[in-house]
Amino acid sequence: MAFSASDLPAIYSLLANSMSQDETIRKPAEAALSQSESRPGFCSCLMEVITAKDLASQVDVRLMASVYFKNSINRYWRNRRDSSGISSEEKVHLRQKLLSHLREEKYQIAQMLAVLISKIARFDYPREWAELFSFLAQQLQSADVLTSHRIFMILFRTLKELSTKRLTADQRNFAEISSHLFEYCWHLWQSDVQTILHGFSTITQSYNSNAEEQHHDDLYLMCERWLLCLKIICQLVISGFQSDAKCVQEVRPVKEVSPVLLNAVQSFLPYYTSFQNGHPKFWDFIKRACTKLMKVLVAIQQRHPYSFGDKCVLQPVLNFCLNKITDPEPDILSFEEFLIKCMVMVKSVLECKEYKPSLTGRVMEENGVTLEQMKKNLSNAVAGVLTSLLPNERIILLCNVLIRRYFVLTASDLEEWYVNPEAFHHEQDMVQWTEKLRPCAEALYIVLFENHSQLLAPIVVSVLQEAMNGCPTSVTEITPGLLLKEAAYGAAAYVYYELSNYLSFKDWFNGALSLELSNDHPIMRIIHRKVALILGQWVSEIKNDTKRAVYCALIRLLQDKDLSVRLAACRSLCLHVEDANFSEQDFSDLLPVCWGSCFNLVKEVQEFDSKVQVLNLISVLLGHVNEVIPYANNLMQFFQMVWEESSGESLLQIQLLIALRNFVVALGYQSPSCYSMLLPILQKGIDINSPDEINLLEDSMLLWEATLSHAPAMVPQLLAYFPCLVEILERNFDQLQAMNI
Repeated sequence: MAFSASDLPAIYSLLANSMSQDETIRKPAEAALSQSESRPGFCSCLMEVITAKDLASQVDVRLMASVYFKNSINRYWRNRRDSSGISSEEKVHLRQKLLSHLREEKYQIAQMLAVLISKIARFDYPREWAELFSFLAQQLQSADVLTSHRIFMILFRTLKELSTKRLTADQRNFAEISSHLFEYCWHLWQSDVQTILHGFSTITQSYNSNAEEQHHDDLYLMCERWLLCLKIICQLVISGFQSDAKCVQEVRPVKEVSPVLLNAVQSFLPYYTSFQNGHPKFWDFIKRACTKLMKVLVAIQQRHPYSFGDKCVLQPVLNFCLNKITDPEPDILSFEEFLIKCMVMVKSVLECKEYKPSLTGRVMEENGVTLEQMKKNLSNAVAGVLTSLLPNERIILLCNVLIRRYFVLTASDLEEWYVNPEAFHHEQDMVQWTEKLRPCAEALYIVLFENHSQLLAPIVVSVLQEAMNGCPTSVTEITPGLLLKEAAYGAAAYVYYELSNYLSFKDWFNGALSLELSNDHPIMRIIHRKVALILGQWVSEIKNDTKRAVYCALIRLLQDKDLSVRLAACRSLCLHVEDANFSEQDFSDLLPVCWGSCFNLVKEVQEFDSKVQVLNLISVLLGHVNEVIPYANNLMQFFQMVWEESSGESLLQIQLLIALRNFVVALGYQSPSCYSMLLPILQKGIDINSPDEINLLEDSMLLWEATLSHAPAMVPQLLAYFPCLVEILERNFDQLQAMNI
């Protein structure tokens, strides 16, 4: 039976009750709403709740209604065999109702309405909703700032949704949308830039008053609209045109848009300092605007490299980024998000394969210019621009600045390390490189070095020698020299593959590195952590006569008092054990201390990533050393403890299952000795009714296979598991290959 207007009070009550803290009220309401989803008129009732003027203050109920509406779109908008879905008449009504409620004052509701329109557009545009964009564009002509902001919110969400559709027809539709919307959005965006900059200039020259505060609110809303418009322009340029890396056709908007975006960054940046203290709302906008502008430029360069490679675009953008990295204003140094985007841009250009010289040639007597020849000509033109922008002196300067300024630990870094060494380790070495300034600088340095290794290798060695000479191995306090040495050690660790021609690892290790490891002063953790990194990175350059000493050094670092140092040593030791030239003979007598250090480390760490890292080392050791049986009892106790403590952490349990498989293989026909610990874990892993079944089943099956392969005889416990195999096969066939059936 269909819902009607008379059911609105009941729907409203159910929505309100579904948010109750009282489970006896919430559960029945959720069940009733769930049963109502497929009934005709349900979405229309929800729409009335969302747009009702007398419910304007009931944001929570309206939001809940929009969530149920969104779920209904996902489940019932398309006709399904098992449901009649939403009728065509109701769909028409809902689309009209959504477009009649553009001026929603509550931001959260407006955001959800934009999501609803985008979800429907994914199904209905252009066949059933061809007028969507023309209607929105028409409304923009006479809209106030609030309404236009909401329309741009809808446009952004809808374009983002449509841009993910990959069929050729859908991409043609998106290109057509771009051709209609781009000019209007672009002109409005440029006009808003001038208005915003004028408003900012007025703010910096005036004193606060009530009238000015009202003006500030209007200006801020325009700023938000401008940001949405920027995102829309980015979508139109990125998704509205085929990548010129494929079609080698100039994308005209790239040359039109990019210089203006850069000019906007240059115009906004001075206000970063002006607004920092007195205008936090606008200071936040400046940060978001400058970061977003640079992000859009990076996206355009990556999508349309040849058009971006034009001299009028690439030269000013890259020059600006290089200047900000090497010679930033003092205040900009604290604007890390912006500096990161500048580094990302330079890195993206340096590693862009379209800018590399082409190795392909032309077929003799071929008529016309081939696509490859066109690409080659464009690459050569860009190479000329890059050569003029990056002479040797500037490359060397950039390398020096990255090492001496951005690699060096700051006072806040040292404080974070002191407070929580474990979190510091993961933030510095395992974080996404685009999220933090130092990892980003390191990523840029590696690419710069790869492109100019012969030029930069002597420079890096020179910085390393200078740092080592300026900081004795017996240092007992934090000095600029110590911090520079830590930075130089990092620089040498990251590019070991080239530096090995200029630097003897044996001499370096036997000299400075060994002496530094013998200095147990607490501040030496700064250097010890980097020594651990070096020993892991340089593994391929460590010869047989040095392996034993390096293994001993890593085991010593694995017992350090500082957790960050121990975790760095754990990772490096794993690289050594996995190395093709790993010497078990040199390592065998270190195993007892190694196992014990690993067990202790797992007990001390708190972070999930730390436990996975240690478990990975244990798993690798089990797969590469032969002497496992003497330590079997300790390993069994360890595995039992980790399994009990890892309840609910399926990723950690997966790593444990891998380690257990290696453990069973290493024990061979003596594996029954571990069944008391192993079989309950195995039983839990192959239980398809377990909450973690989807995560653990595959690795549990591999563990089961290893257990059967290395069992000297079939025991009743193992036989009892075979009914589980029938249940697994009846459910799906994903595990057939893993079990080799």
